[in-house]
Amino acid sequence: MNSRKEQLEAFDRLLTIMDELREQCPWDRKQTMESLRHLTIEETYELGDAILDNDLEEVRKELGDLLLHLVFYAKIGSETKDFDIADVANGICDKLIDRHPHIYGDVEAADEEEVKRNWENLKLKEGKKSVLEGVPRTLPAVVKASRIQEKVAGVGFDWEKPQQVFEKLQEELGELQHEINTENKDKIEAEFGDVLFSMINYARFLDINPENALERTNKKFITRFQYLESKAKEQNKALKDMTLAEMDVFWNEAKLL
Repeated sequence: MNSRKEQLEAFDRLLTIMDELREQCPWDRKQTMESLRHLTIEETYELGDAILDNDLEEVRKELGDLLLHLVFYAKIGSETKDFDIADVANGICDKLIDRHPHIYGDVEAADEEEVKRNWENLKLKEGKKSVLEGVPRTLPAVVKASRIQEKVAGVGFDWEKPQQVFEKLQEELGELQHEINTENKDKIEAEFGDVLFSMINYARFLDINPENALERTNKKFITRFQYLESKAKEQNKALKDMTLAEMDVFWNEAKLL
């Protein structure tokens, strides 16, 4: 691993390259925070894929891409004299110190849950009107639901036992089935949302990240389906011409791989 001196030198090198690109490269010179936004989101998802794949070399590369974006935003901020990279770094340092009084102050925290509760209470003292203010409006729905539940749990609005959450999930499933029987599409959608929300909450009590769990299933399904496609191609068959029984043979093969 690199020494702290080498780490700082590498970061200084990146800052210098960013200065040069902003001055000399037509593409880099043209970029704005708005034009970079969708690229940053894409890079974040690519990092997420690498983490789920446990591809540490790819994680390193994607972290570099994200770091470039952070430096890019800070460079643009310095050009408008609103902030620079030092302001960004000092800002997060100050926040971390303020939010960790059990490390940098005289507050005691017995466990992780107490740290979370302290974190949310401190944010309210900083002027936030709601513990949910920090949840981005544009988060994907599954991630958003998970963050909402974590935040309200941080101030004590939570179930006591996993069994209670499971019972709530069963209750929501019953309500969904009732609305399915009535064939009211709007109410079915509403109850389906309640079921998903309860499932995500139950995942939290099982210490499972629902977004990661669903994405792992997505990846698993894609791998198995592509195996099915390849086997059908080997037999010069189109999937639409195969029976479910024929496809199931290859699907079960894929599950064994």
